[in-house]
Amino acid sequence: MRVPISIFVSVSLFTAETTAALYLSSTYHSAGDRIWQGLTLLFTLVPSVLVQLTLTFIHRDLSRDRPLILLLHILQLGPIVRCLEAFCIYGSVGRVEEPYVSITRKKQMPRRGQSEEVERQVGQAEGKLFTHRAAFARTSVIQAFLGSAPQLTLQLYICVLQRGVSIGRGTLMVISLLSIVYGALRCNILAIKIKYDDYEVDVRPMAYVCIFLWRSFEIATRVVVLVLFSSVLQLWVLPVVLLNFLIFFLYPWILFWLSHSPFPENIEKTLSRLGTTIVLCLLTFLYAGINMFCWSAVQVKLSDPDLINKSQNWYRMAVYYMLRFVENASLLLLWYIFKTDFYNFICAPLLVLQLLVAYTIGIFFMLVFYQFCHPCRRLFSSSMSQGLWDCSALLCFKCNISESPNRTTGKAVREPPSPHIIEAPSDRASDTCDDMPNDTTYDVLDETVYDTGNDMDTGVNGNAGVSEPCNA
Repeated sequence: MRVPISIFVSVSLFTAETTAALYLSSTYHSAGDRIWQGLTLLFTLVPSVLVQLTLTFIHRDLSRDRPLILLLHILQLGPIVRCLEAFCIYGSVGRVEEPYVSITRKKQMPRRGQSEEVERQVGQAEGKLFTHRAAFARTSVIQAFLGSAPQLTLQLYICVLQRGVSIGRGTLMVISLLSIVYGALRCNILAIKIKYDDYEVDVRPMAYVCIFLWRSFEIATRVVVLVLFSSVLQLWVLPVVLLNFLIFFLYPWILFWLSHSPFPENIEKTLSRLGTTIVLCLLTFLYAGINMFCWSAVQVKLSDPDLINKSQNWYRMAVYYMLRFVENASLLLLWYIFKTDFYNFICAPLLVLQLLVAYTIGIFFMLVFYQFCHPCRRLFSSSMSQGLWDCSALLCFKCNISESPNRTTGKAVREPPSPHIIEAPSDRASDTCDDMPNDTTYDVLDETVYDTGNDMDTGVNGNAGVSEPCNA
């Protein structure tokens, strides 16, 4: 059993960022900056409350008699207690005989066209540890994009206005950037394990390095572009941010409405229709927050029982990065046109070029990851390069269709119908996995999750493979 290092990293980043933010807010209070103090506390406490609610919801503490745990969550100490509990479970493995175990079946990555199914016994302690990992993976994403990302943007904006970086503010910005990159990394890994749930996924260190570099360049560039634009056009930054946010927030709901699918009722049995709606709104809210700063590896699909689109759509990814690159370039161009004398001490054209190159480097590491380091690249129906080539061919075909009417002397020339049918290239880059039946699916972001109760026969999200109880 692996050491729960990911849990320790998540709790460490959460604790360090909260501590640094509270210290920085106290300095703002001493300096009389009430607005900066209020915004700093807002971007600290709101994600902290959401993290506590997420941990309580996943572990189902409301339906159990655990008043001490609920009290600690109210005091915002839930992640620390959960981390200690996870390490206690890890330390007890092997010391106490398991009363019963569960059997899970996973497929191995195909070799020479063949894939073998492997059975593995999972004890009760290991199942509980999986649940803790799943919970902290979700909280890392929530903390990153609903707390750390706006916090980093705010503090960098204050640095630009005050023309200086204090020790407290610089420390908070570094921790926030690490938290965002780690949350994006966890989101990528979770997307892989959700899409290929019936396979045994092994992520290698080189894949982690590529994802880390990809997300670091992408997120850092995006934050700097937003800060530069907001520093010269304060009134226009709000429409830009709201437009981005509303597009990604409403997009899953529009697709759900067009699909004419029934309202999802299988998120959690204890939730009412209103509670289910609130959970779905929070999910799409998080989805919009992720796409505001970087590409969301997990695509929300409300019409799917798992609420996740398990297909690998290269076309959607290519369109996102092309539009985001154009948007960043446009915002930088507007900043360059309307920049004030405040930026005379820097070379503005060189800064614009550096930011565009940095974003391009992030895209390069993304291509390297999907082409060479993706743990499930053998299951792709087409490679990353082939998928992008198909996307560009499809875009060129659409452009040719729009220019098809021929004009000679101001009148359209009517051509005889051609016996050949021209078809658009098929979207061969959309890879789908074999979906496994799910009994209950309130989890939308993670790997295999097991119930921490007495029944080990079913997982929390019901897609952990076939589980059969047997005597140890």
